[in-house]
Amino acid sequence: MQTYIRKSESVDVMFLAEGTYPYIRGGVSSWIAQILHGMPDIRFGICFIGSKRSDYTSIQYELPENLVHLEVHYMFEDTTLPSVHKRRGDKKAFKEIDALYKSLKSDKFDIPQTLKDIDFYNKRVTFEDFLYAKESWKFINKIYLQNAPDVPFIDYFWTLRNIHKPIWQLAAIVKELPKIKLLHSPSTGYAGFLGALASYDMQLPLILTEHGIYTRERKIDMLQAEWIEYKKPSLLQQPEEFNYVKKMWVEFFQRIGEFSYNRADLILSLFSAARDIQISLGAKQEKTQIIPNGVDVDSLKELYLQRKENQKEVVTLIGRVVSIKDIKTFIRAMRICFGELPDVEGWIVGPTDEDKEYFLECQEMVESFGLVDNIKFLGFQNIKDILPQTTLLTLTSISEGMPLVILEGFAAGVPCVATDVGSCRDLIEGGLDEDDKALGSAGAVTGIANPQEIAQNYLHFLQDKDAWKRAQSIALKRVQKYYREDDFLVKYHTLYQSYIKKEAQ
Repeated sequence: MQTYIRKSESVDVMFLAEGTYPYIRGGVSSWIAQILHGMPDIRFGICFIGSKRSDYTSIQYELPENLVHLEVHYMFEDTTLPSVHKRRGDKKAFKEIDALYKSLKSDKFDIPQTLKDIDFYNKRVTFEDFLYAKESWKFINKIYLQNAPDVPFIDYFWTLRNIHKPIWQLAAIVKELPKIKLLHSPSTGYAGFLGALASYDMQLPLILTEHGIYTRERKIDMLQAEWIEYKKPSLLQQPEEFNYVKKMWVEFFQRIGEFSYNRADLILSLFSAARDIQISLGAKQEKTQIIPNGVDVDSLKELYLQRKENQKEVVTLIGRVVSIKDIKTFIRAMRICFGELPDVEGWIVGPTDEDKEYFLECQEMVESFGLVDNIKFLGFQNIKDILPQTTLLTLTSISEGMPLVILEGFAAGVPCVATDVGSCRDLIEGGLDEDDKALGSAGAVTGIANPQEIAQNYLHFLQDKDAWKRAQSIALKRVQKYYREDDFLVKYHTLYQSYIKKEAQ
């Protein structure tokens, strides 16, 4: 299902946004918004791809004038399925798909020409062929018997169908894109695959920026997913086995991640550890580069000046209420804190509608602990209203990229306690160079899912004002020296212009 919010015949830079801007706030969406507003001279487009229309509410951002094109696609709407009808299918083409699958299973994934060719999806094996052709049924049955005969066929069939259904939709999207000078995908996954397909078909440069590592985050999501129900009886399992259906999803995203890496002209990350992971997942080292995030230090410093002496103690988690943010560990840690500091408050600031079941579980946990008056779900808020009232920022996530919220907190004079994920250690303890490390720690880094350790660090900074002030001073120095938004924008603007000028020649 395709909708145009804004339509243009040509753009300079086309963002391929999977489930982010402009329908979801925070994280990658905030990063895209920074770039759009920070480069008014560049004509941007956004191709948004989401799951279902019902999974998103309204547009969450004021769209700038230089966003001249915005098209919206939903990959899993029931209305996108063509009517059922008999088809035989191209026998030779399905033999090529069989060869493709063998390539996908090999240790060294060699990108087949078939996977690069838009016409293969639009003409030789169409979406209708994939759904209804006799040759498609024969192929699925064959690989099922080869790979997973102990998995219920109905589970295998629908998993394979759901995994691959968006590929034909993405191929169709490519054919309708406007004239573009540069493609930019903020992730691998379906957005990266779309970028690679468009790059091959339109002979365009492709930049890939990963905030977290998409393949790893999808693996975490799949291993936690309760909607993927099949699991072999435990007595039949080998120790290293896990749900095969989940494994299918993980391997799929890993392979299309490699496909994106292979085609991208430049593969960007936000910190050195992420770059190392990209290389381990198949990115060529010579293509990789690091550009850290940045924040508007000067305007956020005003929030630091708004802080009041002797205000109440507040520990704030700013983030979406979803499992990957591990809000439950924050709640458990705060419960421990209340034993020593009964007046401290815990604020959870961020959207609650992305995973309503998880949000309900978090609410019920707070109620069961008897902490409704102490731990507050504030929903989405303007951070300029929150940071001056916050004593400590925290992230208890099990996965992150480079959280802008830590940098925004630093600029407002708020130290942070965060789990050791993504670039959190680099931000808090310094990781860009020796001078950065020499500044010291702007908070504390803890283990994942360890409420006792997290609570101890909260109590340390809440009870030791000198320690808190030292961390605050270091936070302000670090963000002012290394993470300014204007430096970040200059780097991306220079990069964009280098590709735009090449395409114009």
